[in-house]
Amino acid sequence: MLQDSVEMSEYFLFEGLRMPPILTNVETLCFAREEFLVRDDDVIILSYPRSGTHWIIEIIGLIYFNGDPTWIQTVPIFLRSPWIEDAHLQKDLVNQNGPRLMVSHLPVQLFPRSYFSCNAKVVYILRNPKDILTSLYHISRGFLCKKQPETFDEFLNRFMEGDMHYGSWFDHTLGWIKKRDMGSFLLIFYEELQRDPRASVEKICQFLGKKLKPEEIDLVIQNSSFSAMKENTMSDHFAIHSNLQKAIISPTLRKGVSGDWKNHFTVAQSEDFDRLFQEKMSSLDPGLFPWF
Repeated sequence: MLQDSVEMSEYFLFEGLRMPPILTNVETLCFAREEFLVRDDDVIILSYPRSGTHWIIEIIGLIYFNGDPTWIQTVPIFLRSPWIEDAHLQKDLVNQNGPRLMVSHLPVQLFPRSYFSCNAKVVYILRNPKDILTSLYHISRGFLCKKQPETFDEFLNRFMEGDMHYGSWFDHTLGWIKKRDMGSFLLIFYEELQRDPRASVEKICQFLGKKLKPEEIDLVIQNSSFSAMKENTMSDHFAIHSNLQKAIISPTLRKGVSGDWKNHFTVAQSEDFDRLFQEKMSSLDPGLFPWF
């Protein structure tokens, strides 16, 4: 277990990036990159924080069981799909037999090097960074280790500078999107998942090689809805993970909507953010992103 003094710190630096001590530490991160062995039959969910990670975990868990919610309602989400960088569960993940469902927020440069020479499947979920920022802002106000809540403007500036847990959203996104042609890599957008959940679930099923009947897809959609996840205590990572309970009082699931950023950004802030986005992501086709 991490020391209480470390758990209640807001962050530590690892190779210039803020990292959350309530989840990981230097030794765990070094082991993850240098020694953790990713296997060909692994399925890995990758994302920047607050991108819809828990939603994808729920959906894939339901796909595995043809829409039957028994597993997701009886096993905590962090045990169904452990974080690769979780200092408390990494050893169990290493020793787990059979195909593994794993999760990580790690940027590409900190990810297990073994992945880049194997056939593991990766699902990378992307979300409008303005909504991510807004969600992170509300979550951060529930961090018990914070001495003084930041204003939204202060938080926005830090986000735009990349001074966040796991580093810059722009660097994280660019790093992984540039790897999407290297093998079994599925890019899923939060907004498309909301707009057309059936098409998105069918896409994930096809990627995983899992054939579901139409009524089973209905069950996946029904049991992974925001209301169903709110009612499922096993889906609230912050509420049931003993170490996170000591540091965060915010719920894992807040609103589950797109566009909440419009209730927080001023016109000037939005325009500044858009200029930065266009500058940072200029190497990518703007049509890739569904929020434009």
